[in-house]
Amino acid sequence: MTVADIAVERLGFRSRGRAFSEFFNASWSNRIAVLIVGLVIVLAIVGPLLEPSRPDAISLTARLKPPSAAHLLGTDQLGRDLLSRILDGTRVSMLAASVVLVAAIATGTVAGLIAGVAGGWVDEAIMRLTDLFLSFPALILAAAVAAAVGPSLVNTMLALSTVFWPWYARLVRGQVLTLREREFVLASRLAGAGTWQIIRRHMLRNVAPIVAIQGTIDVGYAILLTSSLSFLGLGVRPPQAEWGSMAADAIAYIQESWWYPTFPGIALAITVFGFNLLGDGLRDWLDPRRRTRIGL
Repeated sequence: MTVADIAVERLGFRSRGRAFSEFFNASWSNRIAVLIVGLVIVLAIVGPLLEPSRPDAISLTARLKPPSAAHLLGTDQLGRDLLSRILDGTRVSMLAASVVLVAAIATGTVAGLIAGVAGGWVDEAIMRLTDLFLSFPALILAAAVAAAVGPSLVNTMLALSTVFWPWYARLVRGQVLTLREREFVLASRLAGAGTWQIIRRHMLRNVAPIVAIQGTIDVGYAILLTSSLSFLGLGVRPPQAEWGSMAADAIAYIQESWWYPTFPGIALAITVFGFNLLGDGLRDWLDPRRRTRIGL
């Protein structure tokens, strides 16, 4: 279920287009968030068509050139065009974040549903397992997993999935514990509905908005952690372009070539800011109590 579907169902809009229009016009911050996120997604899809040259094309005669008509964002120490590499890094970052969150949300939602519905020792076992994962700082745990399995994009996504799924398990489990005592769930049980029927009709529909909002916010964090692992040398391997690895390579040239670390950093900051802003906007917009306070 998409965010637009949730809005149609919970807020009474007639179509997903109407829901999007209402969200977009709700505040200036929503408009900025949609524009940033939309631009990032478009660049991730069509970026290869916009690249002035191949991201890994080396030209030693053009090394560390400042921004110019030939290279709009300058070049790196191997003469590679920074604009091409940043566009390629957009695709890598979005791919990694999408895979990580799909895996984490699927695993965490299933674990949370089982824990909340089953209760007893099943709930206790699942929650203690999540506590074990949550007892480590996210970046340290991801770095440990990435170091153990080796640096690569696939292993980076695997490492980050282990960081994110416990949060969704706890989030979903808390919602299920609240929902299973609500009147409509008790009425369904009295009417003879089975456990799976209750989960599908009541639990998932009420959990979906919260998971969708958290997932939107976590896209930015997933991209940030992907770049952090690459910066530490535990993520994407050269010559693959990635914002974190580009920043790491630029450290040795930061004083003489300001553009080298600056533009990948700006791309990362704007992307994370856009997804965080979008998540905050969705939280306010989908919560009826917040909508009442802000006059929507």
